[in-house]
Amino acid sequence: MTMTIEKIVEQALQDGYLTPAMEAEVGRICDTASELSIEGYMALDRLMGALLTGEVVAVPRKQFINVMEELVLTEAISRVAEIEATSGSTLDLGDIAAYALNRLPPLYATTEEGANFQRETAREELAELIADQVKQAIARSLDQPDFYPERQGIQRKSSDSVVNQVSALLQDHAYKFETVAQQG
Repeated sequence: MTMTIEKIVEQALQDGYLTPAMEAEVGRICDTASELSIEGYMALDRLMGALLTGEVVAVPRKQFINVMEELVLTEAISRVAEIEATSGSTLDLGDIAAYALNRLPPLYATTEEGANFQRETAREELAELIADQVKQAIARSLDQPDFYPERQGIQRKSSDSVVNQVSALLQDHAYKFETVAQQG
């Protein structure tokens, strides 16, 4: 069941929090809707006000890190660079990292001390496993035909604050609201 902007805003106002999932769903709705309803526009306006007054707090996207991601990326970058320098192949670093990460244990941390501990532990105990998984991912990538050249990678939104993102959404759709309001 997909939620409407109105329901998401109602939930955020009730809880006092706008979660990353709620924020993503509002963005998805706005990106895919040909136009917002007056109710949707008014709900976004209410959310903007609540975010500005602090009535609703945006939960940070990441309050933790997976140290394994940086370890795999470091290994993958160096292996891919070697291969691309010595062959005509171009490899997709994201595909390689995702393949390897799906086969390795996560190493989450919420503090710098915890992250340093996880890094040190991984270097001592998991370095060989990480290297093996990256090698397998590269071998798979080199052996795989280009099935879907039109596929689109996951796009990261800019690091704007939620308030700026909601403000941009309101500005993008405001002309539609004003046109409907003037006609009504």
